[in-house]
Amino acid sequence: MPDEVTLLGAGCTGPLLGLLLARRGHHVTVYERRPDARRVPLPAGRSINLALAARGISALERAGLMPVLEPILVPMAGRRIHVGRAATAFLPYGQRHEERLWSVGRAPLSNALVTAAEEAGVTFRFRHACRGADFERGIVHVENLEDGRVETCGMDPVIGADGAGSSLRDAMVAAGLAAAHEDPLDHAYRELSIPPAADGGPRLEPDALHIWPRGGFMLIALPNADHSFTATLFLARTGPGASFESLGDPAAARDWFNSEFGDAIEHMPDFDAEFSANPVGHLGTLFVDRWHVDGKALLIGDAAHAIVPFHGQGLNCAFEDCMRLDAVLEQQGDWSGAFAGFEATRREDTRAIARMALENYVEMRDTVRDPRFALQKELSLALERRHPGRFVPRYSMVMFHAELPYSVAERRGAIQQRILDEATTTATRLEAIDWERVDAEVRDRLAPLPAAGQ
Repeated sequence: MPDEVTLLGAGCTGPLLGLLLARRGHHVTVYERRPDARRVPLPAGRSINLALAARGISALERAGLMPVLEPILVPMAGRRIHVGRAATAFLPYGQRHEERLWSVGRAPLSNALVTAAEEAGVTFRFRHACRGADFERGIVHVENLEDGRVETCGMDPVIGADGAGSSLRDAMVAAGLAAAHEDPLDHAYRELSIPPAADGGPRLEPDALHIWPRGGFMLIALPNADHSFTATLFLARTGPGASFESLGDPAAARDWFNSEFGDAIEHMPDFDAEFSANPVGHLGTLFVDRWHVDGKALLIGDAAHAIVPFHGQGLNCAFEDCMRLDAVLEQQGDWSGAFAGFEATRREDTRAIARMALENYVEMRDTVRDPRFALQKELSLALERRHPGRFVPRYSMVMFHAELPYSVAERRGAIQQRILDEATTTATRLEAIDWERVDAEVRDRLAPLPAAGQ
């Protein structure tokens, strides 16, 4: 018999999971506190563009959605590093044509997923907010924000895909069924925009993620399908130096931007209004000690393990959650066993990507400017060519090898980094590398990776 599944959250994760569950024959209802963004435009300012990679694509392919989404995806072949007002350097993500990321706006992706889920039979109830849960009685309280009425729905089960501020997680914590804490980052973000040029074309190269690394802070810009770019400034929240607190005056912010990001602000005609009006977004890593309550409730995606956005894996990890849960449900005959199995298989990997995301922030804002980083990147690609299937750059393992768990990428990446560090201790160019020694280190320290599907 199909179950009546309640899902909380209609961002991106909820609709994808709802679609997968509906295809299993379940009756799925999704509650979302915000209005339907397909009909009521949501305020700007909190939509760090998403970088869709292999893990997210695998989940979307499992759901049969890639043909629907391809028109809103913009390919990115690498990073365009802005080292000065006019000087740039291009760093490819990989050395194969298929090793690309896909930029996509959060709102267009969410809207497309909601429509696809509706077509699969999922019911959406917008402007409905979870107001708590009674786990002993197995009910969730939901308020209709249009008229204030509160209704109840059963935990048959309920799944919280309602993000880092999850109401279901709060209810689990309040009931003593879980403990949660966040490690906040002392940096925050603010969204800005670069519109298309007067002729409708892009103002920056459209096939790259643009980064202005400045050590303790950075600006990034991701391309959109309409030739605009969504830019995001990552900066200290407070402090006497450059911080959102110290740049509260629009004139001071403009002067500072001209100094640090002159070749970006010249493409931002709405800078003053956006810097003043767009909110400062919070960043942090979430840790929850328990994701499920028997077969009644489950947390998934950011509700269970929110991370900082610097590896572009928050969405990809959440989509991979959906795919993994769907796979577990194929093997398990009951929700309790499926939820427990899902958490057991995902916890180590989500902790691994949380750590790697924090490390990647330092790389993006600072390390990419170091000549040794460029040499190690070049050496890493050379070793991948010399030892295919054995040496794969950590970034590539995370972004382009969906079959590899994050924890495996982290462990192998640590070994590979030691090899790179040792090889570039004295060498300052690729021609000076001791290839015989490095090749031996790769063979001795790294076992061949299993072939995809094994």
